[in-house]
Amino acid sequence: MNPTPPASNPPAGAVRLTDWGVIRASGADALKFLHGQMTQDFEHLQPQQARLAGYCSAKGRLLASFVAWRQGSDEVRLACSADLLPAVLKRLSMFVLRAQCKLSDASAELPLWGLAGPVAQQVLGAEAPAVWAVGSYGAATVVRLPDALVDGAGVPRYLCAGTPPQTLPELTLDAWHWLEAKSGVARITAATAEQFVPQMVNLELVGGVNFQKGCYPGQEVVARSQYRGTLKRRAYLLEGDGPLQPGQEVFHSADPEQPAGMVALAGSLGSRHAALVELKIAALDSGTLHAGSVQGPRLTPSALPYAIPAEAA
Repeated sequence: MNPTPPASNPPAGAVRLTDWGVIRASGADALKFLHGQMTQDFEHLQPQQARLAGYCSAKGRLLASFVAWRQGSDEVRLACSADLLPAVLKRLSMFVLRAQCKLSDASAELPLWGLAGPVAQQVLGAEAPAVWAVGSYGAATVVRLPDALVDGAGVPRYLCAGTPPQTLPELTLDAWHWLEAKSGVARITAATAEQFVPQMVNLELVGGVNFQKGCYPGQEVVARSQYRGTLKRRAYLLEGDGPLQPGQEVFHSADPEQPAGMVALAGSLGSRHAALVELKIAALDSGTLHAGSVQGPRLTPSALPYAIPAEAA
């Protein structure tokens, strides 16, 4: 596959991710414990390697999603949406039992920043990691996230835990959310918790589900969706004339009474509004899509950075 060319004038800079937080898992059994709870393989998580992971209910619905990386030999840091962190931390803690694993909220001591654009890549220089790898900038940890696709070109994105480069221009949080939606990588928030099976937001297409690992909560539902052809919903990138919000319903012109989908992520760059929307696959066959109701703003499909399998589409 040819690499996506860089975007010419993408949003670029650094922004404090006030809507993200960090859970710390430490102890001799931290990797083993997380391996048994998440959709991802943690037992083989290597130093300098980051992974995307989901945490599901027994019904296979995503309670949270994480960007995870190791810190030393017996510590894992899990970055997630701040608005669901307390509930998820409490729930995970219930299952630690006798495992040598301590879970805590590390958000106050590990501020998270989003770095974006070629300027961020240039400032990080030789320390800039590859996608889903971990690097450093001074005392800060830097994780390379999948690129956003902007006007057919790739925009580098990084998650920085600690003090970011001071020379980067300021980026707005809404512009970061716009890039986040454009990356096609879902982040579960309080507004969307327990709404989606991982495949409904393409989590397995972006490396967030390992189908070779052992059991975890909801694993049977996730596996059945993958192998029995029961999946009828996917996430698509839609653009519209007005701002959208996670949890907002989307309607199809042919069925005004029932929502056809739900916004997973959304952001705006000036007058450009984009959202990653979980939809009935059949909703793209004909008709039109609208935000909030069939009388709401029309939404138009746009390109994702990756392909959705033809058998699902």
